[in-house]
Amino acid sequence: MSGPEPDPYRLRPEDVAEAPASLVPALQRLGPGMVLAAAIVGSGELIATTTLGAQVGYAALWIVLLSCAVKPVVQAELGRYTIASGETGLEGLNRVPGPRLRVSWLLWAWALMVFTSLVQVGGMFGGLAQLVHLLVPAVSVSMWVLAFVLLTLALLLGGGYERIERLALVKVGFFTLLTVLAALVLTRMPEQFSWARAAEGLRPTLPGSGLATAVAVFGITGVGGTELFMYPYWCVEKGYARFVGRPDESGAWLSRARGWIRLMHVDILLSMVVYTIATVAFYFLGAGVLHGTGRVPAANDMIPTLSSLYTQTLGEWALPLFYLGATVTLYGTIFAATAAHSRVYADFCRLLGLFDRDDYATRVRYRRGFLVLLTVFPASLYLLFESPVKMVVAGGIVQALLLPIAGFGTIYLHHRHVPAPLRPWRGVTVALWLSTAVMAVAGIYAVIVSLRG
Repeated sequence: MSGPEPDPYRLRPEDVAEAPASLVPALQRLGPGMVLAAAIVGSGELIATTTLGAQVGYAALWIVLLSCAVKPVVQAELGRYTIASGETGLEGLNRVPGPRLRVSWLLWAWALMVFTSLVQVGGMFGGLAQLVHLLVPAVSVSMWVLAFVLLTLALLLGGGYERIERLALVKVGFFTLLTVLAALVLTRMPEQFSWARAAEGLRPTLPGSGLATAVAVFGITGVGGTELFMYPYWCVEKGYARFVGRPDESGAWLSRARGWIRLMHVDILLSMVVYTIATVAFYFLGAGVLHGTGRVPAANDMIPTLSSLYTQTLGEWALPLFYLGATVTLYGTIFAATAAHSRVYADFCRLLGLFDRDDYATRVRYRRGFLVLLTVFPASLYLLFESPVKMVVAGGIVQALLLPIAGFGTIYLHHRHVPAPLRPWRGVTVALWLSTAVMAVAGIYAVIVSLRG
């Protein structure tokens, strides 16, 4: 039997280590970005991105690329703060000034919006259950939802970061390769794809239809609003902050901090390449295969419609691979997102004063309690609404609203609480402000779309 789970949140002198200088040891220290990519490459790409492509063709390609490009700078600066301070993401953002009810208004906004965005996870449960029901129709969709709820609890209640990272790597690698292969085949089909038509999608114009889906895609694809809050926790659990040690701004500490921040940047860059390629591939398939036929994924035929992305490019032989890949993709996102949300909500309770920072046993109990809540509640939402596409789009709109909140909080930490010797060059600061401005515009559109119903 394994011993008690070690506390990854406590900074201990014996954990201090230099960042690896050679390639192989450095690759072994990567991982938080892939765990995040497991949460990213899922319902947003498989459902929302392909739905947007089906609705507007290639016209919104620029939205997909912009979504993947602008958010990593916020992600990286939140990670920088976590590594430099040893604090968790919410612990840092709790410093943001403004109204407080035990904690900052920003944390309450996060808690409310993430809980609202669980409708997206419910949509994933529904899409996954519908998919497996097609393979085993003797078991009802509702029973498949229950089965995946139980599987999620069994996997997450008894495992820590390493189990999550291993499953994330398998999930991201398998379906990304299959989707990119299908998209490459699509580029050889002139009746459905041309580089000239794709290039037209780089012009920054809003699509005449599908605006709600476009806003949702911006909120979900790339690093979504909820994932920005997740990433610092995976950095903590991987050990980046512990390896740097308690902040003292000595020469040795600054050298270690710079080394682990550089490694974090490699981690972010690698994951960004993976999820950008996967997202663009999904979008091309939706625009090329579905748009021309007028087929848009809907509540009752989502899985058969999405399967045509692969059968019409790779052939009928790819159908079993689609079912396997879609199962892995949707479930992997549920798995990674629930694991992260439970950690952040447990930390939220700690900041409310419900337990001490170094009381890791109580932190784990809270985490497990949230695992149950954050698994059962979204699954119940699917049983109530039974429309995976609409649920994923609704969750994406909420994520778009959360993006500027994360951006403004990160700007505050960047200017006020990151030690001056560890601040990046001025171009990163400009990029951080520009990224937040773009996300604020997306948030405004999300409000407009929501008010229009």
